[in-house]
Amino acid sequence: MSSLMGCARKRPTGKIGSSARARINRQNTIAPLKVRALKKRRIVSIAEFSIHPIGTGTSVGRYVKRALQAISKIEGLEYQVTPMATILEAQDVRTILRAVEASHEAVRSMGAKRISSTLRIDERLDKPRTMKDKTESVKH
Repeated sequence: MSSLMGCARKRPTGKIGSSARARINRQNTIAPLKVRALKKRRIVSIAEFSIHPIGTGTSVGRYVKRALQAISKIEGLEYQVTPMATILEAQDVRTILRAVEASHEAVRSMGAKRISSTLRIDERLDKPRTMKDKTESVKH
């Protein structure tokens, strides 16, 4: 005979005790997400652009000036002129490409028969950066 014969058996009731319930609740609880708010900066594309009329002589300042006048009319575009190129900044690449097209049209309208240009685009989508942020980050 078994030694359990004289003991009362507990029948399963489907109920659980309070400590078991607490353990289950802790396991099934989803931790709140920690969201870090970004500063109110916009995602932008930054480009380096230069335009060169070919066959117009060694001085191209008047052509560059006309190209700058054309891009200054592009809505949503900020730019910074440097000695070797112009830095363009916009919320999307399409705006930058419109500026390039407007520059070519402006130089063509002055009689240039051949135009060479360079365009380098930085389209960063994971982090909001502006041309000012990028230069400030290397100053410190």
